Amino acid sequence: MTKQKILIFSLLIIILIIAGFFRLYKLNSIPPGLYPDVAINGNDVLDSLKTNDFKIFYPENNGREGLFFWFIALSFLIFGANVFAIKIVAAIFGILTVLGTYLLTKELFKIGHWSLGFGVFKNEVIALLASFFLSISFWHVNFSRIGFRAILVPFALVYGFYFLYKGFNSKKFYNFLLSGFFFAFGFYTYISYRFMVFILAISLFCWLLVYKKENNQKRFFKFAFCVLLFTFIFALPIGVYFALHPQDFFGRAAGVSVLSQPNPVFVFLKSLVVHFGMFNFYGDANWRHNFSTSPHLIWPVGIFFLIGLILSITKFIKSIKNKDNSGLAVYGLLLSWFFFMLFPSALSYEGIPHALRTIGVIPVAYIFAGLGAYWVFEKINIFYKTKTAKIIFNVIVVLFLTSLLFAEFNKYFIKWAGNPNVKDAFSTDLADIGNYLNSLPDNIDKFVVVNLSGVGVPYPDGIPMPAQTPIFIERAKYGKTRAVYIKTEDLENIKIKNNTIIIPLSYNQELMGKIINLFPNGVLEKEKGIWSYKLNFYPVK
Repeated sequence: MTKQKILIFSLLIIILIIAGFFRLYKLNSIPPGLYPDVAINGNDVLDSLKTNDFKIFYPENNGREGLFFWFIALSFLIFGANVFAIKIVAAIFGILTVLGTYLLTKELFKIGHWSLGFGVFKNEVIALLASFFLSISFWHVNFSRIGFRAILVPFALVYGFYFLYKGFNSKKFYNFLLSGFFFAFGFYTYISYRFMVFILAISLFCWLLVYKKENNQKRFFKFAFCVLLFTFIFALPIGVYFALHPQDFFGRAAGVSVLSQPNPVFVFLKSLVVHFGMFNFYGDANWRHNFSTSPHLIWPVGIFFLIGLILSITKFIKSIKNKDNSGLAVYGLLLSWFFFMLFPSALSYEGIPHALRTIGVIPVAYIFAGLGAYWVFEKINIFYKTKTAKIIFNVIVVLFLTSLLFAEFNKYFIKWAGNPNVKDAFSTDLADIGNYLNSLPDNIDKFVVVNLSGVGVPYPDGIPMPAQTPIFIERAKYGKTRAVYIKTEDLENIKIKNNTIIIPLSYNQELMGKIINLFPNGVLEKEKGIWSYKLNFYPVK
């Protein structure tokens, strides 16, 4: 192995270690609590493990593709049923996405050479920069630690297009099989992934032009047929499911679509502008998704991103003028990826800009940033003409990148994690109720009044979604729920037989008044931050 390859490999390993640290450090406690959307995933997995019924699509809670649940099931078998076992799945895929971004970027920018004083290839530099920026990205780190299935979207995209472009460059058949596998993989993840079909169509068209210029259209059609066939075969099960259950195909998307608004064109254009601004100016206001309203890219990376985006648009236009079809294939992919992966959120009007619905744009945003950073460093190469200058410049670059690492660490693990709004965003109070229930002995009858609104589970008349958090925490410890969960309108169904405790999910004076009127002679107490109403209750020592 040459010195160059050893250096590149060493830098990549360092980046992956950083990515792992950012996604695994204090994973048990950051983020805190357990959001109901994550808790229901855990509950569904426990049901699937109990019944051996692993579904392609779980229709509850507006519908969820099932692939992520299958990985959680494996994690439960390894780590036991707990919150960490859910989070670790997302974290692992987050780390693998950093590696995939490096591989894809390296494949895209094969042509050209530039040196940082070590004789490193241009595509390696851009790939290392892009993967480093992604490794410390607040945006990607956050979704790598929550336990949302959407984290699989960028993973599927980077590996799908990596093997597609590697296949067209190397003309090796197995790459198209793998590309089809990862493209199909994405259809089992999250609704926003479906816009991939437009990106794939544009990419294939660009590669058709490349092969046509080489007078090799037959080989192109053979390769294209292979990737589409393998994608179709691997995606067929979920395709059949949606054909039989068309109502599940759209899920919640129809309810938040701009098409449901009085002036959909205006609403869409407004949403699109807002989403263009989220990278550098005003980001998602939801504390669960972002450091509220903070731009999704830290400002130096945001500047690199803008430079990379402008360069890509310029290169794309030049490729058309110069009939450079190889360049067209590269920049056509990047630009179509960027714009089409904004659409899932731009086509909605709720909670915009929305960091989760645009999760598919994360890898390409950092590829643009890597390209922009490379361009900036190249422009100031005057500083390393001599050997001493080269050393000084490299030290400056390392110090600059290190400062970004500490800035992102501080933003996520110190400022964001320590903000009280984050506890509310992740339903820490509901997790506390679950832990409090677990601390109570078996000989106490436990009733939880679900007085928070949410989608019913099972839909439509079941217990509202917020109850999923304490339900999972109970089931994770005892394998079942020991408490009885009831709606507020069913209070009269409570039967007092033994020592009994009634706990509302959210303290409400009017509700407590109703409970006291129905069941007098009890005691209202607040213990460990949890309000409860106790009847015939005697503490067990």
